[in-house]
Amino acid sequence: MAKNSLISGSIWDEYSNQVVNRMNNPKHQGEITEEKAAELGAKLIVADFGAESCGDAVRLYWAVDENTDKILESKFKSFGCGTAIASSDVMAELCIGKTVDEAVKITNIDVEFALRDTPDVPAVPPQKMHCSVMAYDVIKKAAAEYKGVDMESFEEEQIVCECARVSLATLKEVIKINDLKTVEEITDYTKAGAFCKSCIKPGGHEAKDIYLVDILKDVRAEMEHNKLKTAADASASGQASFDKMTLVQRIKAVDAVIDSDIRPMLVMDGGDMEIIDIKENLPHYDIYIRYLGSCSGCSSGSTGTLFAIESVLQQKIDENLRVLPI
Repeated sequence: MAKNSLISGSIWDEYSNQVVNRMNNPKHQGEITEEKAAELGAKLIVADFGAESCGDAVRLYWAVDENTDKILESKFKSFGCGTAIASSDVMAELCIGKTVDEAVKITNIDVEFALRDTPDVPAVPPQKMHCSVMAYDVIKKAAAEYKGVDMESFEEEQIVCECARVSLATLKEVIKINDLKTVEEITDYTKAGAFCKSCIKPGGHEAKDIYLVDILKDVRAEMEHNKLKTAADASASGQASFDKMTLVQRIKAVDAVIDSDIRPMLVMDGGDMEIIDIKENLPHYDIYIRYLGSCSGCSSGSTGTLFAIESVLQQKIDENLRVLPI
């Protein structure tokens, strides 16, 4: 379908064809009546949610099989812009066939991604990302109605970037593990700040309780404090620098950091690791490791996970350490 000729091409170039098609011809717009739900042998759930930032609102209808918690049918009514209609249409579609618990896991990123024509080109301009956030929020509202709980019970962490649904805890962890130094690096790793940019610093589209610039500053300060404290503790205890340690001392030092900062992260995903050997390859010290459990077959073992392990060891022990999986 051709894009609306009444709007200049430069504006519509920022929207995917899928967005425009669903604006004009939504597949799941409408309502589910009590009678229709009864025909399906399902319970009718109706949830309303409005976005204060733009005045848009959406109503979501679910027909849920109470025996399986599966959403048999999903419809919506949207009161707002065309982007809200397109986002709500995809949101309703993604719910069908899922259980209520599975539907709650649908994020605004899933909605936006499903609207893309190609995987690497955003479906909407950054300032319209809030429309897919609204679609995500109304799912939580519907799930809360079905379960008889408060919708906030589905939000376990403080969300800093509403567009990418990135929590404060995730941001802190990513900065520490990857030794990030700029907001741009945070965005590259997490997508926080990539859309409406309100969470980057004050003065954006929406006011926030906390911003990426503040989080980065606080975490970097904490990291520097811990680094100085570790050095002071080592000096006070008479612990030798890494280049002065014996092989056994080096293995113990590396193992201690793995136990405290790395292994818990791996175990959460069903994996683990062990040190095989440490060899001098001056100016570097090569640490040979073996992945265990699910880590042994994970593709990120040679990319993201490996980089995270190496970064932590370099920060905690010696900047010349290199980690080599075998």
